[in-house]
Amino acid sequence: MRYTSTRGQAPTLDFEQVTLAGLASDGGLYVPERWPTLSAEEIEALAGLSYVDTAVAVMRPFVAGTLEDADLRALCAAAYGRFSHAAVTPLVQLDHQHWLLELFHGPTLAFKDVALQLLGLLFERFLSTRDTHLTVIGATSGDTGSAAIDALAGRAKVDIFMLHPHGRVSEVQRRQMTTVLAPNVHNVAIDGSFDDAQALVKAMFNDAAFARRHHLSAVNSINWARLMAQIVYYFYAAVRLGAPGRRVAFSVPTGNFGDVFAGYVAAKMGLPIERLIVATNVNDILHRALSTGDYSCGSVVATAAPSMDIQVSSNFERLLFDLHGRDGAGLAAAMHRFEAERRLAIPAGMLAANRGLLASARIDPDGMALAMRRTVEEADMLIDPHTAIGLAAARGAGLPEDVPVVTLATAHPAKFPDAVERATGRRPGLPRRVEGLFEREERYDTLPATLQAVEAFVSERAMAAA
Repeated sequence: MRYTSTRGQAPTLDFEQVTLAGLASDGGLYVPERWPTLSAEEIEALAGLSYVDTAVAVMRPFVAGTLEDADLRALCAAAYGRFSHAAVTPLVQLDHQHWLLELFHGPTLAFKDVALQLLGLLFERFLSTRDTHLTVIGATSGDTGSAAIDALAGRAKVDIFMLHPHGRVSEVQRRQMTTVLAPNVHNVAIDGSFDDAQALVKAMFNDAAFARRHHLSAVNSINWARLMAQIVYYFYAAVRLGAPGRRVAFSVPTGNFGDVFAGYVAAKMGLPIERLIVATNVNDILHRALSTGDYSCGSVVATAAPSMDIQVSSNFERLLFDLHGRDGAGLAAAMHRFEAERRLAIPAGMLAANRGLLASARIDPDGMALAMRRTVEEADMLIDPHTAIGLAAARGAGLPEDVPVVTLATAHPAKFPDAVERATGRRPGLPRRVEGLFEREERYDTLPATLQAVEAFVSERAMAAA
């Protein structure tokens, strides 16, 4: 399998190269040259398989030419052996139509673990045969940072620098990052928003001399390998609910579009998805883009669902690439306009092609709180604010009653105890595997949201240029 950039000017790479590169050298995102497909018989054969074996079957085409099945299986077994539930991503039934897909049984209690535990092992595997020290740069609105740090802390030949918006992540999210004191882990609190942090990451990659000197790579969902790992749980859940003989819908709380795009790829691969519901909070650029073609940035509004407090959804570029007929030059021109003007009009004809698959919803704080309360009252279950937004969107989608609707439960409620308690009157406790978090020493630096300050910080501490 070969990979091409959404902007058409970067070299075509294999899976190992694209994993280590992260962002394409032309500023675009890597995608497979073609979408592989699984037949109905191949999807049906996934029934009853373990999560690890499902992962091997789904990811096999994407790693072809780089990893053999036995190697991929060993990596997946190691990655998912750290999860607290034997099913890795178990389904929980709420009522006759609605289900939760619990993605928070990894070491940092969020869906990012599903991909990043594997990505950390892939980095280690590929670097073991190279005389290269990698500098991993990431931006986080909360969960990516802790999952990436857990996956990479202490690993050979890797430094990780993680930027988070100062004061805009929950205390649990912050402490899961800043209490990891491994010498290769560097936490930076940026005086700004997540979008500011994400823009700094892209600017560092676009600084060719800096990126080359420090051997930059990425753990955000701009890295294809991370997104690839997320495709698996769509197949795992859908097959358990009757696919391919039965169509299944998914509701995905999202800000950066990566998790939704993984579902889009699953549909391209042949999984019979009835609907992908893109659930946003009041930072609703994705809802406006998909419903009206208005992909324009406003100001970020801080909410109780901080992982969705985003205006620039970097993975949306991958969908736009498909909507542009995979015309890299045309998309590059459109993205340059967007980066300059902070707005882009998407023609109705482009959106029409996926109107039956992609839907969207905007859930305000009252709708989010109501979903949390209703889940306690009807199912005696606490859910976090992001999952609540997804569930509210699912319940409002108006899908036929014979279509099961799976809401992706993206984080454990204990990551957002104050918001959950305000909505439900019940305070979630931390699972035993993360007890003691509030007693541990923290370590992080606070920097202005300027490229000069962040690049100087990285240059002083990264081993790649030593």
